[in-house]
Amino acid sequence: MPATFAQKAIARAAGLEAVEVGQVVDVRPDRVLSHDNTAPISQTYAKFGQDFIPNPDRLVITLDHAAPPPTPAHAKNHTDIRKFVAHHGIEHFFEVGRGICHQVHSEEALILPGQMILGSDSHTPHFGWLGAFGAGIGRSEVAALWATEELWLRVPETVQITLTGHLSPYVTAKDVSLHLIGSVGADGALYQAVEFTGAGLRSLSIDSRMVLPNMMAEFGAKSAFLPPDELVFNYLAPRLARRTGMSITAAQAAVRENVLQPDAGATYSAHYEINLSAIEPLIAVPHQVDNVKPISEINNVKVDQAVIGTCTNGRLEDLAAAANIVRGKRINPSTRFIIVPASSEVMQDATNLGYVADLINAGAIFGPPGCGPCMGNHLGVLGPEEVCISSANRNFRGRMGEPSAFVYLGSPEVVAASALTGQITDPREVMA
Repeated sequence: MPATFAQKAIARAAGLEAVEVGQVVDVRPDRVLSHDNTAPISQTYAKFGQDFIPNPDRLVITLDHAAPPPTPAHAKNHTDIRKFVAHHGIEHFFEVGRGICHQVHSEEALILPGQMILGSDSHTPHFGWLGAFGAGIGRSEVAALWATEELWLRVPETVQITLTGHLSPYVTAKDVSLHLIGSVGADGALYQAVEFTGAGLRSLSIDSRMVLPNMMAEFGAKSAFLPPDELVFNYLAPRLARRTGMSITAAQAAVRENVLQPDAGATYSAHYEINLSAIEPLIAVPHQVDNVKPISEINNVKVDQAVIGTCTNGRLEDLAAAANIVRGKRINPSTRFIIVPASSEVMQDATNLGYVADLINAGAIFGPPGCGPCMGNHLGVLGPEEVCISSANRNFRGRMGEPSAFVYLGSPEVVAASALTGQITDPREVMA
């Protein structure tokens, strides 16, 4: 029977020829992700009475959610994680300042097309940008994976999304994601996989492609997938060669070795088509991600804070776009403009290319690479009734600080334009 990508990836991880939708199987993921929550996971693991991890090479651990630690409690958490990493000889550990787990593991080519990564972070579907199966799981499930190397998964139904056309200037993959979620609803792919397809995908850069599967966590998706192409292979191969010491020829072969593509005629639970050329800048209005409106309908919304960053939009392309908008100008004196690069690599590249200088000269504040204020426990949290325009992925009440604050979501271009004017602003207006 023709199979979706999710069916093929789960079958591969389960060591089976094929699986059916709804079937429950035991899988062995190629990588198991955790971050600052590694400390409580290790406490659960200790209850198993097992003082060793059978395959520590599969673990990937990054300190990113509260990095550097803002409180003594967070500092102790990090100390406990370092002791755990040293005790078990975990090689793939990334310290404070390296960046956000999903970005860092992509940059390090720690997961490859066709492979599976399960992680204790809801945005693990992110790795679908490179043709991998990524899914978020609970902390106790991660502890069980450390101990047994296996976990059961139910094979999900799949939603297919076809992209056509090309994005207009100052319209981004973030707007595409908000369009989909706003049109169908935040539960539109609840415990389902998502497959993107169509000629429109080929017009998207690597940085833009990363946005789509990341945001599918807000669509309820268990996993998401974009078919990898030469752009993806050429991104991963030199990074894999650098990390492993293998030749570039061997690395090029390795990134293609397990590529999986859905079959023609596979069964989908729903089909949606999005014409990229018809998308305009969009805003998710408090306090739900699917409460989406065209920016033209958002009038006179003053912003106290503008934030660019997070695992959704903190990459080089995003900083470049923001720098282009604010270059030679000054942000509104009543607005704080905070930028948190997704990784140290992004920050270094943005520095070398002059983007950091452009943004600082305009009045922006830079935070260390990491998650920043996204989940409300680090650098840039909001005060009572403050209004923020953010490039993050969630705008729930209390998400970025005080429950009485208001978080609007938009693209980095919208955030930068809004920082200039002090109110939510269409970037096309300031760049006209």
